[in-house]
Amino acid sequence: MSTETPFDGSTEGNATASLTYPMQASQLAKGDHIQIKNQPCRIVAKSTSKPGKHGHAKVNFDAFSLLTTKKLTDLHPAHATVSVPVVTMKPYLLLDITADGYLSLWDQHSGEAKDDVKVPGEGGKTESKIGGKEEEVAAKLAALWGKDGGRDIWVRVMGTMGREVVWEVREVEG
Repeated sequence: MSTETPFDGSTEGNATASLTYPMQASQLAKGDHIQIKNQPCRIVAKSTSKPGKHGHAKVNFDAFSLLTTKKLTDLHPAHATVSVPVVTMKPYLLLDITADGYLSLWDQHSGEAKDDVKVPGEGGKTESKIGGKEEEVAAKLAALWGKDGGRDIWVRVMGTMGREVVWEVREVEG
């Protein structure tokens, strides 16, 4: 069961919405998300040990942080409850890049503008390295934005743990 779900805006503005939800460690699988050391991570490997004579089965997770390039490992009893971060992906149409380094985005479903997402790599340092893709995303955004012809550009924004970062940039086909 993947925890990556499309964002439909239904929880937007809900101050009581949680950044994580509980799940039993044994129920998580490769590709799911888990919170390790307060970092939202994607599980790349999972192994389960058999219960010993006096102990419980243990689950070992190897995961990469969604916001940095760090590989993290965590060990839990199989019956333990772990925190799973809520991860959302939402596409926006790029309207403009402001002089102060923010993207001006438009949500085609709600018709609302969004101006609080920073340009990847802007100012030399951002809050995250977006899984090591920051340079790639920044270069693609610069190349597409610099093209002539008024082409439309889609920007996919990942939201997790109270942060939003540009995850993917692509030109609108057609």
